[in-house]
Amino acid sequence: MAIKGFQGTSLLDYPGKISSLVFYGGCNLTCPFCHNPGLVLNPDQYPDYPLERVLGELRQRRNFIDGVVVSGGEPTLAPELEPTLREIKKLGLEIKLDTNGLLPGCLETLLADGLVDYVALDLKTAPPRYSELHNQPVNVEHLLRCIRLLLDGNVAYEFRTTCVPGLVEEEDILAIGEAVDGAGLWVLQQFVTSHAMEEKYQAIEPHSVNKLRKFVGIAEKYAENVTLRGV
Repeated sequence: MAIKGFQGTSLLDYPGKISSLVFYGGCNLTCPFCHNPGLVLNPDQYPDYPLERVLGELRQRRNFIDGVVVSGGEPTLAPELEPTLREIKKLGLEIKLDTNGLLPGCLETLLADGLVDYVALDLKTAPPRYSELHNQPVNVEHLLRCIRLLLDGNVAYEFRTTCVPGLVEEEDILAIGEAVDGAGLWVLQQFVTSHAMEEKYQAIEPHSVNKLRKFVGIAEKYAENVTLRGV
């Protein structure tokens, strides 16, 4: 897996921080609602973005950015992720990692070595339903282990759920809530249809705001803070 994209400045992807974004290609899920299908299904359509070029651009920006958001695709699949983050840390920048939480060994190493300052872990549906998100079975124990690493650790994090109709309903919020019970922050997001991987998901009517607020009420039983985004 290689870096496939770089964006100079963002105010949205790292809460409270001005950041640059680095995108890795490839993923170990094929979520039908994914908003980056090109990076998942055919990352080779994008040229590799050389690490030295990324680091050079970050050096130029480090006086006016706070950190770097590392996203994808799924960045924890990249063998070069750990050394890349070490180089970014040498620049004095914070690092936010976006992950689906299915590679606990990688996450554990990054946390233990102090290579991430913030983790956003996507919880896409109830854990028992995860095989609906891929063309082969998904080891949900890996997901639960990553959840526990964040709950028991000392790195800032958010659990994040995009509320896709059919995949995230009340019973799914309850099941996710049981998995993250005691969480500091759980973010619920409105589903945006326009870039969904599967065409039928582009035609789905998103949940109403009232229903999303009902989800928030359920989630508040499990997390100290629950935020609703995208409405």
